[in-house]
Formats: sequence, structure tokens, C-alpha cells
Amino acid sequence: MNKHKNISIFGHGITTKPLVKYLPNAVFYDDKCTKAFRDANGSLVRPASKFDAELSDLEITSPGIAPHNPLIQKAKNLISEYDYFAKTKPFKIWISGTNGKTTTTQMMHHLLQDKGALAGGNIGTALAELDQNAAIWILETSSFTMHYTNTAYPNIYVLLPLSPDHLSWHGDMQAYISDKLKPLSLMQENDTAIIPQAYKNTPTKAKVISYKDEEDLAKIFAINTKKVKFKGAFLMDALLAMAVEKILFQDIDYEKINSFTLDPHRQEECKDSKNRLWVNDTKATNLDATIAAVKRYENSFIRLILGGDDKGVDLNELFEFLADKKLKIYAIGSNKDKLIELANKYNIQAKKCLNLGDAIAHIDTDLQTHEVALLSPAAASLDEFRSYAQRGDEFKEAVSKL
Repeated sequence: MNKHKNISIFGHGITTKPLVKYLPNAVFYDDKCTKAFRDANGSLVRPASKFDAELSDLEITSPGIAPHNPLIQKAKNLISEYDYFAKTKPFKIWISGTNGKTTTTQMMHHLLQDKGALAGGNIGTALAELDQNAAIWILETSSFTMHYTNTAYPNIYVLLPLSPDHLSWHGDMQAYISDKLKPLSLMQENDTAIIPQAYKNTPTKAKVISYKDEEDLAKIFAINTKKVKFKGAFLMDALLAMAVEKILFQDIDYEKINSFTLDPHRQEECKDSKNRLWVNDTKATNLDATIAAVKRYENSFIRLILGGDDKGVDLNELFEFLADKKLKIYAIGSNKDKLIELANKYNIQAKKCLNLGDAIAHIDTDLQTHEVALLSPAAASLDEFRSYAQRGDEFKEAVSKL
């Protein structure tokens, strides 16, 4: 697989470090490195500023490095991790979208594990760590990865609905959508793409199955949603996982999909000492995820905690959706002033809070037994927390003490 002499790897992280298994002499270039050193594997890590394109035959980049980064700008032979493993044996399923791709990947792996399937990609396992002799690779695939991928493509591509996300990285919404649709241009006649109806006319040689919503998906694949325990945003994830199982093995296993256990931090329900419902949806870091959470609980009055690092996304779409809902916003994070301005614009009740703890304290005073307290921030957490998980853990701990 390696025919190049001088190989450069951009970024010294989770995705790229395992590549040394195949590329023991590769040199890493990392923005965080200030002085050259050798890591625990003996690999040379150099400052990004030391990269010389004239001395490099091949560059493999970490997907998180943005296109405007000088390393990317200088590279002349740039490929993605996916391109490097493009010719490996496993049947490849890629899963992408704005929300739900991790859960869909996990559910699909749960259904297909006994068929020799492994899960990897953005879900946390680098391709270099997957068995190349496995029957199936189920890969959670980010728009970042697809931006840099030019030869690899999936045998089955599952695309969940798209909404604004990572726009500062991509530049604008159209560029984001283009990267999400990029695999279609590379797929072949025997491949299958399951995509939202809005993109059904995207040029491709693959067989396209387009869907409008959960009801449409269930109809296309003859799945009885009454037999599926998952509701709200998770129903879409389950249906897509089941759809792929049906394509590959003509099987629908309700018992097996219903035995899947969801990860924490996505619409995770808990009760306080007064038997009031609090929902930890900290993993909702963009508009679409928060909209999905509000839809699930819209039959009750919602006390909604919003805010964090919104990455410059236009939030008007979210507020247009919230405008006719029964709710009050408790604004936290670095964009709290923007949230309050938008709440005033759309005539939505709102309270500016000092931080997450302050929001919980205010809700504790206001919350009635028939209402729902929902942490669904529509923003990243790194302005005030180490991760979305820390934000969710602090939320749950505070609720447990009420």
C-alpha cells in the first residue's frame, strides 16, 4: 500500500497516530508542536512551520485541519485517511449527516456485528486500527474527511438530514452540503445511496433511495414503526440502520434493534427529588439537534437551556421554529447576549443566566411537575467546559442535588 518514500502526516492525534503501523518512517507535522521530538512510537514530530512540500512525496491529513491551514495550502500530494485505505478488502458503509450519525453507526454495528462488521471512523476508531480482513467496515464519516477524500467511496452511503454546522470550517452552507454529497460523485453502479429527498437529483452512478422523513423511510423498507421502541430523533437512526440490514441481508430484526442501548447525553431523561422531568441533551451542539429535542417534548411546556459556542451559525432558523412553541429560554454561554436579542425579536420568553448552574437554579424555582426542563444548547461547549460530556455531567449532578 505504501509506494512513497517521504511521507508527511498532518496532525499528531487520534486519527493519524495509528498510521505508523503502516508508515513507520512517516514524519508528523503539528501546529501545537514547537520543537521537534520523537513520540512513544519513535515517530518524528515536527512543528508545522517546518513542512517542506518539495521534500514530501505524499501528505495524509487529520480531517480536523481546516482548508485554510498553511499545511494544507502548501501540500501537493494530499490525501485523506480514507483514500489511503481505499483499496482494502472490507465492504464499506459510510454514515454521515448533521445529527444522528454516531447513533446510526452504533445501531448498524449492533445489527451487523454478527455478520463480521466493525465500526470506525469519526466514531472514535481510526481506520488504521480496523482489521483489513473484516467483512464490513461501518464508518461514521465527517464532512471534514470527505472534503479531503478524492478516490475512496462507500458501497453503501447513508446520509441523514443536513442543517447548518461547521460553517466556519467549510466557509458556507453550500460548501458543507457539497462535501456531504461528494461521495455520490465517486460511487459506482453497484453501490447504493440512501439520502434525503432534497438531494435526490445529485449526479451519481449509484442507485439512489431518497426519503422525506421517518414515515417515508418506514414505507420504503416495509418497517413497522410500532414495533420499534425508539422515538423522536432516534427513530430515524434506527430506521436507517434497519434499512441497511434489509438491503444486505433481506432481514428486519425488531428484537435486536430494540435491545440497543443509547449513549448518555442524548435526550437522557432523569427525575429530581420532586419527580420533575429534566432532560440532558448536551450533545445537541447544532440547530437541528435542538429542534429535534424540542419536537419530542413539545406537548409539554419546556424550560430550555440554550447557549455556548455557536461557531457563528445564523440562529434565526432555530428561533423561527421556537416562536410558536410553549417554552422559556434560559440563555448561557458565550452567545447568551445574542440569544436574548433573538428571543426579544421573536417575542419568546427568555432569561439571561450567569452560567449553567445559575440556569438550573432559576429553572428549579420555575419548574412545574407537568413541565420539562431541557438542556439542548444548540452550541458547542468549549467556551465554558472541557467537552459536551462535562456539560452534561454537571447538569445531571446538579439535578440530582435538587
